[in-house]
Amino acid sequence: MHCWSLIFAANQQYQDISLSNRQELRQKFNDGTTINSFRDVNTAINWISQQSYQLRNKIPDDRKRSELLRMIHYEATRYQLDPDLVLALIEVESGFNRFALSYVGASGLMQVMPFWKELIGSGNDSLFDAQTNLRYGCIILRHYLDMENDNVARGLARYNGSLGTDTYSSLVLNTWQVKYRQASLN
Repeated sequence: MHCWSLIFAANQQYQDISLSNRQELRQKFNDGTTINSFRDVNTAINWISQQSYQLRNKIPDDRKRSELLRMIHYEATRYQLDPDLVLALIEVESGFNRFALSYVGASGLMQVMPFWKELIGSGNDSLFDAQTNLRYGCIILRHYLDMENDNVARGLARYNGSLGTDTYSSLVLNTWQVKYRQASLN
């Protein structure tokens, strides 16, 4: 895990969510609707190929890397997030270590705090399961972006619990722009 992951995950804090928002998030989280996250087969092949190249050193196994990228794209698209932004957030939060655990208990790829399980999911959910962690992380990020009227820097700061400072947001945004977004544009 990257050293900045340990620093930033420690800032995450519980924020009270109204009961109606909690119920809405829980309903979205448990919605079993499946979507096709790619426009077409060529778009899927191109995006997975480009991002797979970016992750080859972090996830050496081609099959596991492609499978994870499909999950990331699916969950990001499901919650109207840019999959490239989610890749950048994962890199900063856990360095793509699905078993990452911060000293305050943030877990998995997107470093989700355990209190979210009781708020919107189930206490039995494993935050080390990649699909589950991605679903939690993406819906949480979407929630914070909605709170901030799609201001990505502020939404990221809320996600990390560092609203009021721009260090974390700048790191994720820079990683997004330089590494993952540029790869998708090529």
